[in-house]
Amino acid sequence: MPKKAETGSTTIDLLDYLFGPGERDEHVDPHLVAGWDPDLPCPARTPARMTLADLALLLDAPVEALRGPKPIEHVWHISVRNHADDRVLSDAEWSEVAAAMVHAAGIAEHGDEQACRWIAVRHADDHIHILATLARQDGRHPRVRGDILNMHTAARVFEARWGLTPMSPLDRTARRRPVTGEAEKAARRGLTETARESLQRTVRQAAALAHGDTDFLDRLRDAGLRVRERLGDDGALVGYSVALPGDRADGGTRPVWFAGSTLAYDLSLPRVRERFTPLVTEADWALAEHRIREASVLLGRAGQDEGAGDVAALGDLLAVAAAHSPALVRDRVQAAADAFEQAARAPGARSLEGRARAGWRASTRALERAPRAARGGGAAVVLTLLLALVEAVEAAAAWHRAQAFRAQAKAAAEAAVLLREAAGLTGAPPPTTKPRTGRVVRTPGRGLPGAAPVTGVPVRPRPDPGRPGPSRTR
Repeated sequence: MPKKAETGSTTIDLLDYLFGPGERDEHVDPHLVAGWDPDLPCPARTPARMTLADLALLLDAPVEALRGPKPIEHVWHISVRNHADDRVLSDAEWSEVAAAMVHAAGIAEHGDEQACRWIAVRHADDHIHILATLARQDGRHPRVRGDILNMHTAARVFEARWGLTPMSPLDRTARRRPVTGEAEKAARRGLTETARESLQRTVRQAAALAHGDTDFLDRLRDAGLRVRERLGDDGALVGYSVALPGDRADGGTRPVWFAGSTLAYDLSLPRVRERFTPLVTEADWALAEHRIREASVLLGRAGQDEGAGDVAALGDLLAVAAAHSPALVRDRVQAAADAFEQAARAPGARSLEGRARAGWRASTRALERAPRAARGGGAAVVLTLLLALVEAVEAAAAWHRAQAFRAQAKAAAEAAVLLREAAGLTGAPPPTTKPRTGRVVRTPGRGLPGAAPVTGVPVRPRPDPGRPGPSRTR
């Protein structure tokens, strides 16, 4: 699966990193597996024939020879990795992958002897890095358009040919992870998560509970965020941005702002507004468990559009449940909410009139009004809801499987594992019956025949959601 390309301005710095030991000595046997010249010596294995400085000069030569202005950031860099469960590919196979990727990106099409210069470096079993300089050898600029879409299409060919784990489609549902620079900044400041991750969580909780624009923005400010409103010509609110206090750029001269749409696809202002419902005044939190279980049954009968709106509401419910959970289980419930995030974004159209959605929205409101103190019964209430949430999340996994949404089904299953772990911490017995999802409705032409509800998900170690990827450009 190729990551979106990054650009940089110094070829030798990136080569130093790719052929070096890595930040934590994680690079093992760095070496070339492919390049624009098949006879190119490897600086790591034949340093007498080629040094890193020599390789940088060769890569940069077409840039220096460009007619007209040179690009400020002329280094193009991507990483391509396969799934952890896939077999280890050989150097020859990775070489074929690299050539297909630069062809798909428009960097060096097959048979074009005047294309950009590029190399592919391998320093781990599961991925390669591709570095190219953005200047053709005939003195022209390359035309790089739609590179990530074309590379993903090329990747699917190898998945089918070699029996690799299929990656999720580009359906704008994957979680937006922090970039390497954000992760490094958080590490320097001694923070456990990046500003992006903190903002995602706070904004999602505010969106789940707000009943209007003013209420939403007030909740963000009450949570301690800096908020910047974007107004249209008529003075109406058309967007917003948020920043963490103390998170600054350019030598501390300005805050680092994130627009809602850049935090997550479903946190843009229009998508936040879809969540708004009339304010619930009755603190009817005692019925929350019943509503969650009833909505789980209804989801099993939902079609594609209706179910897409339903699982979005379940994602909001998990986000609020995490914020209101007792300290004993809060980390597990928060991890479950984070894991479920992609499952809350089903591809395609969605209906906001689903009956399961109404039940989960009401339960979300109820949780906000539940007693927070243990002596008021709040802790006990949230703990009793955990098993109901397990049932709801497993129903969502079954619905996604019936619609053939593999990435979403996997995300929901991971969330179910974490919720079961949280329930185990309370001493509550795990559910022993299958979720009462009824008959799962499959969309014609999309469903998988015989898709069964996801039950009895085995406990497995939590992935590290904050681990930065290998891609790096200096």
